[in-house]
Parts: sequence; C-alpha cells; structure tokens
Amino acid sequence: MSAVRLLWASLVLAALNVLLSDGACVEVDSDTEAVVGKGFKLGCISCKMRGEVEASATVDWWFMAKGESDFTHIYSYADMVGTVTDGRFSDRLDWNGSKKTLDLQDGSIYILNVTFNDTGTYRCYFDRTLTYDYYEFRTNTTKYISMNVVAKATRGMASILSEVMMYVSIIGLQLWLLVEMVYCYRKIAAAGEEALRESAAEYLAITSESKDNCAGVAVAE
Repeated sequence: MSAVRLLWASLVLAALNVLLSDGACVEVDSDTEAVVGKGFKLGCISCKMRGEVEASATVDWWFMAKGESDFTHIYSYADMVGTVTDGRFSDRLDWNGSKKTLDLQDGSIYILNVTFNDTGTYRCYFDRTLTYDYYEFRTNTTKYISMNVVAKATRGMASILSEVMMYVSIIGLQLWLLVEMVYCYRKIAAAGEEALRESAAEYLAITSESKDNCAGVAVAE
C-alpha cells in the first residue's frame, strides 16, 4: 500500500511542478505613464479561457494621438512576425508579447525613445481562433490604453495597485491548483485502496473455492 501511495504522490508532485513552472495567465492593466526619452511597455493580455483547446491568434495595435478623432493602424503581429505600419513609429516599436508560439495570450509591445507626440489612446485587438475536433470558433478582444508622456517619472497609486493585484492573482491561482491536485490525489488513492481490497477479497474467494474442490476430490478417492 505504501508503495502505491508513494508512486501516486510522485506523479502528482511532478505534474504540479510542471504546471506551476509554466506560469499562470493573468490579465493585468497596462501602465499609462511614460517618460520622454525612455522606453515604455504597452501591456495587452488576453487569457485563453480553455487552456486545453488549441488556438492561434493575431494582434493589431491602433493609435489615436491627443487631439485627433480617429485611430490609425500602427502595428500588427501574425505568424510570429511583427510589422510596423505607421511611419511615426518606424524603428521604435518592438514585440514584447508571447514568444515562439501562435497561441498568443500576451500581445504587449514596447515603444523605444518615447516622445511627447506619443501621448494619446492606444487600442489593442486580439483575433483568436479556437480549434476543436470538428469545427473552429473565432473570438476577439479589444482593450484601450490612455498613455500620458511626462518629463519625469511619478509612479501613481494605480500602477502600484495593479502590480500588487497581479502577484495576488498569481499566488491565488497557484494555491487553487495545489488544492485541486491534492483533492485529485486523495480520490486516486482512495480508488486504489478500494481496488486492492476488492482484489484481496477475490483472491480469498478463489483460494477458499480451491480448498473446497481439493477436499471434495480427497473424499471421492
């Protein structure tokens, strides 16, 4: 019995380590205050709700400068290739999202050498296709970020709370996963014990029947 439990415990712990090492997807709001002359990450995360379903996604970014009334397409990312589509951001935009995968969940970009002209509203658009056995399902998500460019960094309360909530969410997800794994282990262990008891009872029944048969043969002789 102890060997069975040790085996299941090892399997559960191995699976837990793999899952935790992969990290959890948490949708966190982007920072909104950039410093002129510095780099700035425009965060855009869209978590896939069904982790076991294969999917692919593309990400597009638009920008509406302060004082303007329309959005302009500035960047697209598809098939693991990023393309800057607006001359104002030439050589200043880099992909900062999910790497080496078509199943994008982080669509963040990074602006190099921020200028005051970068102040405005950015729109991030996720276009995701979920692939099931017999059909595909298409879904999309749009997020808006109002970025303000300042001469000197002043970390606001919103940024601090956002970072705190990110870590709280990650820890909470990992604790929930741990509880689920322990629950599954207990059910598996209980099922294993029941199977062993049934096997033992069946073995005793067969042994008893064999003894009775042997006794009947001896009497007949």
